[in-house]
Amino acid sequence: MLFTDVIRKKRDGDALSPAEIDFFVRGLADKSIPAEQVSALAMAIFLRSMTVEEAGLLTVAMAHSGTTLQWDAQDLGGPVVDKHSTGGVGDKVSFLLAPIAAACGCFVPMISGRGLGHTGGTLDKIGSIPGYQATPDLNLFKQVVKTTGCAIIGQTADLAPADRRFYAIRDVTSTVESIPLITASILSKKIAAGLDGLVMDVKCGSGAFMTTLDRARELAGSIINTAQSCGLPAHAIITDMNQSLGETAGNAIELAESMAYLNDTDRESRLDEVVMALSAEMLVVGGLEQDRAIAREKANRAVTSGKAAEIFQRMVAALGGPADFVERYEHHLPQAAFKMPVHPDRGGYLDTVDAFAVGNAIIELGGGRRTLEDTLDLSVGLGQIAATGSEVDAQTPLAVVHAASRADAERAAPVLRSACTISDSTPDKKPVVYDTILPN
Repeated sequence: MLFTDVIRKKRDGDALSPAEIDFFVRGLADKSIPAEQVSALAMAIFLRSMTVEEAGLLTVAMAHSGTTLQWDAQDLGGPVVDKHSTGGVGDKVSFLLAPIAAACGCFVPMISGRGLGHTGGTLDKIGSIPGYQATPDLNLFKQVVKTTGCAIIGQTADLAPADRRFYAIRDVTSTVESIPLITASILSKKIAAGLDGLVMDVKCGSGAFMTTLDRARELAGSIINTAQSCGLPAHAIITDMNQSLGETAGNAIELAESMAYLNDTDRESRLDEVVMALSAEMLVVGGLEQDRAIAREKANRAVTSGKAAEIFQRMVAALGGPADFVERYEHHLPQAAFKMPVHPDRGGYLDTVDAFAVGNAIIELGGGRRTLEDTLDLSVGLGQIAATGSEVDAQTPLAVVHAASRADAERAAPVLRSACTISDSTPDKKPVVYDTILPN
């Protein structure tokens, strides 16, 4: 079989056969198909899409391109459940959700990715923790999940290796937003992880890959239906990404905000709403609770009691990080050399934010990738980010830029200002959670 024929077939809008999809996935995994041909097929799929059947075949083939984990929920003492986000700016939910769900009785083997396009990646962010093994061998990964309740890692060479390579190539070829490719990428990792249930956080807005509610619902439906066809129970919650989530956006700076949340010293309201909704849904999809209100109460107690923070600390230590990370995170995390507040051109209320532009500003600072080979500066980003509806002026900034130098900060400042619109009156408040999508 010639791979150029496969590219041509999809370019012309035809459905790929199971044999052609298997051929493609094998070539991804063993690298016998060069990156330029992978890129060509990715663009053809982006432009021509895939049927539900094609997406399902691609999902299963990538899931089985490496090791698939097997868990015994009875032996563990609880369901194996995970959450996945479609990506956004300032999305640090994974660091909160994994230990909260574990504190409530779930076991969470969270296999995360690095940044895609303008969005930050959980794998990049957790790399800010000194000594943390983000890609442990599978035996250690399973042991940490069993003993602490959760482990947040990146894809290892064993798990869905075909997706690992495809994911990286899509990141730098403007083919990220394809619904069937997002679906297959997410679910291949989750099926390989051996889950009992999955909760999807589908982001919607200017900082999301799905900018409209209709597109977000389309992606949520694609993921749930494809997961169902693969035997994986899945629920989806559509959440707002028309501004950064929380008060920070970057890598280490988001870890700092996450630790403040787990220590119950600072829980920004929009971030808290998303975390509590997703936590409750994880307990529901895992069969631990039927009543979402009761599930939310349990999730909140996991934070206020300190149990979630304790679990996160045990996970970090078990994977090679500092034994006092949660208590002394400011000491351990890298700090930017220069910080500069950015004020609006005029006083008023923050009306709208182009979160896509904010994400790109972080890339300009060195906190995101332009190419596969880029090395990130984990210390840079934005702090004290004003929420829409806030009053901003010469004293109250839009955000504080954390940069490697004054010159870098001054380049980022006009990008941030141009991403924000200021009004003379308080804008209407938008919902944080738009919808919950369940299987038919």
